Amino acid sequence: MIRSATLALQPPVSPVADNSRLRLFSGSANAPLTQEVGRYLGMDLGPMVRKRFADGEIYIQIQESIRGCDVYLMQPTCCPVNDHLMELLIMIDACRRASARQITAVMPYYGYARADRKTAGRESITAKLVANLITQAGANRILAMDLHSAQIQGYFDIPFDHVYGSPVVLDYLESKQLEDIVVVSPDVGGVARARAFAKKLNDAPLAIIDKRRQAHNVAEVMNVIGDVRGKTAVLVDDMIDTAGTICEGAQLLRKEGARQVYACATHAVFSPPAIARLSSGLFEEVIVTNTIPIAEDKCFDQLTILSVANLLGETIWRIHEDSSVSSMFR
Repeated sequence: MIRSATLALQPPVSPVADNSRLRLFSGSANAPLTQEVGRYLGMDLGPMVRKRFADGEIYIQIQESIRGCDVYLMQPTCCPVNDHLMELLIMIDACRRASARQITAVMPYYGYARADRKTAGRESITAKLVANLITQAGANRILAMDLHSAQIQGYFDIPFDHVYGSPVVLDYLESKQLEDIVVVSPDVGGVARARAFAKKLNDAPLAIIDKRRQAHNVAEVMNVIGDVRGKTAVLVDDMIDTAGTICEGAQLLRKEGARQVYACATHAVFSPPAIARLSSGLFEEVIVTNTIPIAEDKCFDQLTILSVANLLGETIWRIHEDSSVSSMFR
C-alpha cells in the first residue's frame, strides 16, 4: 500500500498573492510538486510556454512581465537528466533576458552530484561543471535539498540555501512510534548524515555498515559496526538509485539479527533494478520524498512517499522575506 504525508507547517500569514514581486515557475521535471508549493504559498504558477522543435531543441517563453521580480524556478535535474538540466538553463536565461531582479534556481534534486571530486586521473568533476553552467546562465541564488555532498555548495560563488528532507521523514517516523530504533548508515561516507538523523530521533544509537565498492552501482557489504540484534534498524541515505547498496545493507542487518528494517531516503532515483530489489521483502517500509516524481509503475506495496512541498514553500517564503532559513527546524 502506498501512503503519503506532508510536514505540518503554517502557511505564510501574509498572502503571497498580494506581493507582486514574487513569481514561481515550474519546469517539466516535477510540476505536481511545484503546484503543491504554490498552494502552500497561496499563489498560482507563472504562465510559460514550453515546447520542442522537431530536432529536440527546447523553447521557453515567459508569458507575463517579470521585470523587477524575484523569480523562483523549480526544476529537479532528475531523469532524463540532460533534458531537465538544459531546460533549467534555458528557463534561467529567459528570465534574465526578461529583466527579473533575482533568479533563484530551486533544485529539489541536484543531478550530476556524485562526481564531486577527482578520485583518479583524467576524469571530470560534473558537480562543479553544473554549478558553472547554472551560474553562467544567470541564476543569482540556489535552493537545493539534500545534496549528495555538502561541499557542492562551495562550487557556487552565489548564495546557496541547502535544506534537508529529514524533518519530513522524522515527523513521519515519530508518528509510527517504533521501538528499539537503531539508525544505520549504509556506508562510511554517510555517517555524518546518519548521526544527525539519530540525534534528532530521540538520540537513537548508531550503527555503520562497512562496505567496499568495486565499481559504480556495484556494492559489496562486509560487516556491521554496532549492535542491531533485536532492534528496529532504520537505514538512512540521501538517495536510492539502483538500490544495490541499501539492499545489501538490509540483508546484512537481517543476518545480524535486526528485528525490522526500514529504508529512508530523500531522493527516489529508482533506476533498474531498484524496484525489484526494494519490493523483495527485505524492508517493512521504504520511505522516500517527492523531490523526484515517482511513476505509477515504480510504486510497490512497501513504498511511502512523503511530500516536501510545505518545507520548500516555507523556505522560499523565508528567502523572499529575508528571514532565517537555517533556524527553521532547530
